[in-house]
This record gives sequence, structure tokens and C-alpha cells, in this order.
Amino acid sequence: QEQLEESGGGLAQPGGSLRLSCAGQSFQSFNDHAMGWFRQAPGKEREFVAVITWGGGGKYYEDSVKGRFTISRDNAKNTVYLQMNNLKPEDTAVYYCAAALRPLTLSTNRNEFGSWGQGTQVTVSS
Repeated sequence: QEQLEESGGGLAQPGGSLRLSCAGQSFQSFNDHAMGWFRQAPGKEREFVAVITWGGGGKYYEDSVKGRFTISRDNAKNTVYLQMNNLKPEDTAVYYCAAALRPLTLSTNRNEFGSWGQGTQVTVSS
């Protein structure tokens, strides 16, 4: 089963930065799938953060992270990244990466993603 593994979470101060990584070492068709980042805060539903197309040419963001977060991917390494700058306390959540279920299909709906990683905790606090 193709799985993804996130890393890079931790504690950051407001205004600080973190870079998340998501590796899909066993993901044989990584290059054909849009990749997304989602997050889930305590007591809330998992929400969309960012998505990148299979070739990396298209990137879309949830409104609250536009201008602060950047999604990118390196298909040679089967890895997708989320650079998070100017972090705010409301960014505190467990961050998950996932692959679009259908190849060559773009979506921001979490129900259209699979191969979820285990998540990485991001805490923004002074």
C-alpha cells in the first residue's frame, strides 16, 4: 500500500517559520498525482490548506494561508513540501499530506484524497 510520511513539525513562535516535508518512498505513481496538505485542530474537522498539481505548475491555497505558505514538490525525490512563514497561533494543528485518489485530477476536497500520512504536529505559541 502506498503511504506517505510527514516530518518537520514542531514548536514555533508567532511570526516564525517551519518547513514540512512529505515523502512517498513506496509511491510508484507519485508523479501522476496532485498532492495536498490538510490540517486538523482539536475539536475541528480536517481542512484543506494547499494543493499542488502533479507537475508542480499549479498551486492553490486556503485563503487564510495565502501569502504565508508555499507548497512545492520534487518528483525526483517523491517529496512534497510546505513552507510556512509568518506563523500564527491559529495555524496550530496536526498537518497531514495526502495524494489525490485519481491521477491527473485536481481537487481541494479531502474526500478525494487518500494515502494519508500519520500527521505532524505544528504548535505556534510564544
